[in-house]
Amino acid sequence: MKTLNGISAAPGIAIGKVYLYNDDAIRVPKYAISKNDVAYERERFDQAAERAAEELESLKSTSSSEMGEERSRFLDSHILMVRDPELQERVSDKLAQELKNVEWVLLQVIEELVEKLDGSSDAYLRERTLDIHDVARRVLNHLLFRERISLADLSDEVVLVAHNLLPSDALGMNKSMVKAIVMDEGGKTSHTAILARAFEIPAVLGLSDITEQVSTGDDMIVDGHKGIVIARPDAETKQRYLATSREWRQREVELLTLNELPAETRDGKLVALMANIEVPEETDSVLSHGADGIGLYRSEFLFLRPGGVSTEDEQYEAYSTVLRAMDGRSVTIRTLDLGGDKVSASMQQVSERNPILGWRAIRYCLAQRVMFVRQLRALLRASTHGDLQIMFPMISGVEELESALEMLEETKESLRSDGIEFNDAIPVGIMIETPSAALTSDILAKRADFFSIGTNDLIQYTIAVDRGNEKIAYLYQPFHPGVLRLIRIIIEHAHGAGIPVSMCGEMAGDPLATVILLGLGLDMYSMSAFTIPEVKRIIRTVTVWEAEELVGTISDMKSYREIDRYVQQWMNERFELFTE
Repeated sequence: MKTLNGISAAPGIAIGKVYLYNDDAIRVPKYAISKNDVAYERERFDQAAERAAEELESLKSTSSSEMGEERSRFLDSHILMVRDPELQERVSDKLAQELKNVEWVLLQVIEELVEKLDGSSDAYLRERTLDIHDVARRVLNHLLFRERISLADLSDEVVLVAHNLLPSDALGMNKSMVKAIVMDEGGKTSHTAILARAFEIPAVLGLSDITEQVSTGDDMIVDGHKGIVIARPDAETKQRYLATSREWRQREVELLTLNELPAETRDGKLVALMANIEVPEETDSVLSHGADGIGLYRSEFLFLRPGGVSTEDEQYEAYSTVLRAMDGRSVTIRTLDLGGDKVSASMQQVSERNPILGWRAIRYCLAQRVMFVRQLRALLRASTHGDLQIMFPMISGVEELESALEMLEETKESLRSDGIEFNDAIPVGIMIETPSAALTSDILAKRADFFSIGTNDLIQYTIAVDRGNEKIAYLYQPFHPGVLRLIRIIIEHAHGAGIPVSMCGEMAGDPLATVILLGLGLDMYSMSAFTIPEVKRIIRTVTVWEAEELVGTISDMKSYREIDRYVQQWMNERFELFTE
């Protein structure tokens, strides 16, 4: 038995047999050719590329009914890549220069294309190279007459273990037969993680060398809640997790009975429980988990997808799809939050010593006016299809907010001139993610219709801790007194101005924080859809008086350790938390 710790990418518990998927291990020959052979080698490449494109088109057409618009775009972009004239020109030039077989030449061209991306410290940038490798692999399969392993043909339930599952693999696999996904690489922001959450398949990623430690047919336990994988478990461990899995399923069924009930405290205070989403296809999960609406739709996915930035019409369709699916429930869409640790291959690159404190989010959008206006037009056009709210990320002061609002007004005027309908009274809010925004939230509240607290960045900036730095990750503490005081200030200033305040960071979905946030006066929690039933159960079990008393007690404490211990004990005395 071997226990490994990775990154929890999608929740759930699965027990099953390993299917080791090593489809990307291709051996490419290298041999010399003559000048007379160059045309023949180029013809081989053209034929293989076209067969790969036809293969992608076939995959798209045979599964389009269940794929959804955003996933279909993955395949559209891969089709464009494989037929890209620039790729064809690079292969031709290198064939003439190197006088080597086209398989080896293609491999060199691909390595050159991804070299800059692959060495980046930014996870998003590295993950974009997967699409290039995916396309190259398809072409190589045809050049080498290599029969491609298809995950669509899975006929038995398996735990899928791979070095790095490529986007088209995830899209094309037989999802009903995949009990869990486990990978050497990947993180919470990877395509695989996003799709696993959308498919509600438990996933643990970033395990480094799991593919070298297991074989097809091995028993495996995957705990997507805690990011734990157990290979070849002993009988006792297997029985324990079987019981845990049954308990989890039973708990899920019981919690889902709360779907039709409001998130209301025992003494009558009503709060809203919203969902965070990445792609339009997640709306099914949002509705099935009883969300009151969508509190955060991260629009970056439309800009980080393969093939580059989405057009205005593509964005309009994505936003409209979500609004129609939510059928009148509120949907808050955050404008583009690129930069920092989220970088698009199509972004204009600048060298920054500290990108987390650099040209990102609203700062980037205000500088890239054409791109920003394109998104604002798409959002405004989509506003006729439902209850849409627009939210600007990482506002650090009133100057940035005023500039963004000015661009929004200019965009509205442009749409009026074009005779295009939109909701002229669309609510516009901001994310409070920096200490400067928190401390001046009384000023910002006069110009915003609502606040949403982004705790992931607020905690990082308040404590000066890079949560991606393993040496100091222990300092990233939501219950730090400084963080709790800033949250209190934000909520008090918002309520003083008569506007609601929500929270859309990970803290909002943490059951241990639920009662504290209630006691601080939070109006709306926004989280991953699967955590909503648990948070609702807690809210319906307590009173506002109890929550305020808890906040009063911890407000006198001097350290996050003291607060954390007390809250753990307080919650465990009152609730049986599955996540404890």
